[in-house]
Amino acid sequence: MVLYLKKTCMSRSIILLTIIIIIYSCKSQTKKNMPEDHQYTNELINETSPYLLQHAHNPVNWYAWNKETLDLAKKENKLLLISIGYSACHWCHVMEHESFEDSTVAAIMNEHFINVKVDREERPDVDQIYMNAVQLLTGRGGWPLNCVALPDGRPIWGGTYFPKDNWVNALKQLAELYKNEPEKAEEYASKLTEGIKQSDLISFNTEKASFTISELESAIKNWEQFMDFKNGGRMGAPKFPMPNNFQFLLRHAFQTKNSKILDYVNTTLTQMAYGGIYDHIGGGFARYSVDGHWHIPHFEKMLYDNAQLVTLYSNAYLVSKNPLYKQVVYETTQFVERELYNEIGAFYSSLDADSKTKTGELEEGVYYIWTKEELQNILNDDFELFSKYYNVNSYGKWEKDTYHLIRKISDKKFSKKYNLSEKELLGKVTHWKKVLLKEREKRNKPRLDDKTLTSWNALMLKAYTKAYTVFENDHFLKMALKNAHFLINKQIKEDGGLYRNYKNDKSTIEAYLEDYATVVDAFISLYEATLDENWLQTAKQLTDYSFDHFYDDQSKMFFFTSDKETNLITRKIEVDDNVIPSSNSIMANNLFKLGHYYENKNYSNNAKIMLNNVKNKTIEYGGGASNWLNLYTNYIGDFYEIAIVGENANDKLKEFNQNYIPNKLIVGSTKESKLPLLQFKYTKNETTIFVCVDGACQLPVNETKKALKQIKIEF
Repeated sequence: MVLYLKKTCMSRSIILLTIIIIIYSCKSQTKKNMPEDHQYTNELINETSPYLLQHAHNPVNWYAWNKETLDLAKKENKLLLISIGYSACHWCHVMEHESFEDSTVAAIMNEHFINVKVDREERPDVDQIYMNAVQLLTGRGGWPLNCVALPDGRPIWGGTYFPKDNWVNALKQLAELYKNEPEKAEEYASKLTEGIKQSDLISFNTEKASFTISELESAIKNWEQFMDFKNGGRMGAPKFPMPNNFQFLLRHAFQTKNSKILDYVNTTLTQMAYGGIYDHIGGGFARYSVDGHWHIPHFEKMLYDNAQLVTLYSNAYLVSKNPLYKQVVYETTQFVERELYNEIGAFYSSLDADSKTKTGELEEGVYYIWTKEELQNILNDDFELFSKYYNVNSYGKWEKDTYHLIRKISDKKFSKKYNLSEKELLGKVTHWKKVLLKEREKRNKPRLDDKTLTSWNALMLKAYTKAYTVFENDHFLKMALKNAHFLINKQIKEDGGLYRNYKNDKSTIEAYLEDYATVVDAFISLYEATLDENWLQTAKQLTDYSFDHFYDDQSKMFFFTSDKETNLITRKIEVDDNVIPSSNSIMANNLFKLGHYYENKNYSNNAKIMLNNVKNKTIEYGGGASNWLNLYTNYIGDFYEIAIVGENANDKLKEFNQNYIPNKLIVGSTKESKLPLLQFKYTKNETTIFVCVDGACQLPVNETKKALKQIKIEF
């Protein structure tokens, strides 16, 4: 269960508790405009992260994670108290209110520790290490993540959320231990650090790479025991969307004609779109549902979830032509543009679960829920029909006589049941959404995390690109290109590398493998949608930079951090696919494609080696390796290189894009090109399609239909 716990705001046991805490948060301020009534101000006031700024007026002497802070701990010979979270994390706010805003607790922390606040979204490298430590210590993880380490950063103790009394007692014991028995602290640190270095260790697999359909089917069979075929998603609670799982399962079901798995995918996508996890008024998905039915969400909305879900629902629409999926794509992108978009082309990170009530208190979900009286006053005579459509009843009950909107059945069934045409119903639903969104925007909005992260933007770029190719809406391409140019203009450094973070017109933090992998993936997708070779060339350049600064010669994998990072106790290699696929699995998929595009054997061989290194883990637990399984599938059956060359190449490309062909890459040009897959294929005044496998092409054709007949989808 670690895979599902790692992306939550609290450990699983905490999730299942009743959420009853009212929390407090300070507004982000700068020294220049800081109100005089703040009793305390610490070093975090100089940061840009909304999460760090939320703690800038705690009585705790917080510091940011940097070399100067680590040097201070060594100089004063104090334990490091490393507290990690993110701005949309509800239980992070709870612990802040209970402990970090308490001056008596702060006094203990300040006396005995150098206190470090970390935004895990800015510094996933730090989070990885100390999350690993806590999982080794407690068997579980989550946020807030709290870890105590020696001055050199080696951890000795940790956990997630602590009630105030437990927190104080633990800190006193740790301070006593370090003062009176430092040799024991050293022993704990040595053992735990070695455990961190050894955990998830990836070795070079010397066995010959072999990938078979029987092994792939074995992976699916092992996975099925965790599938909830009734409600969709994983069995039990909480339920997470896990978009990449369903990207792979959609592909697998389609290519193997597995109706059971295809039904499971469609059940999941439908139940998520009907459920409370989806914002029926404003569009977009919440982080997860706390129950096993997608009913009650944890209300935070993350860019990375919504980006990947747009891509998933777009692909699912290609397969099913289900209008619900198209609706989800359009409404989710509208939400992103309304709430998470910066006009320079960048996307913000998230919306908090909490917002202010009418009395000024912070409360989870209050922005999204309704009373019957509110709905009756707004909708008047339409309320009865509305209440049946969105289940303003015991099924949609939230708490305190409030309701969260949830659907149960399709528009077709609902129309028939209540003697409406589908067109009439659509008109009513559209009107309801417009009216209620206008009314809802009068409320205090959830807090915005307005930092921009490179990898999450790349996921959104890929989403807009996919939406464009599926729905042929030029707006989607315009959004994709604007974001791509933002990444080029703001996030690429002079040395060719990337920055991780952007805020207040300033790019900061050395990027991680996740950033490189997702940007390369997004730029390859943008090339395939536009045939502009600049995007492909940039993808190659960033890949080569990754080899120079992230590559591990021993395992043939990539470290999560570059060789420029010197303040960590170890460099981790990330391979487990989670809510966001692992950086190594994305990179391996990139290398597979780039190997084809450039006929680069180094890329191609490395992709195969990387997959072979994790092959056994991939077969054993597909739910934590779905992006690896996508790569695995590329080696089974034919993988097509579809070359479209000539002045009408873009028109032919659009025709191709109306078909779901997961085992292919697109290469094309309206003129002569030096790309290996396009050499000697251009003919003036003619547009030709070549269907090839490993460079060996079938007879060229001029019609898309004829080319499609040359492609075999199933194994």
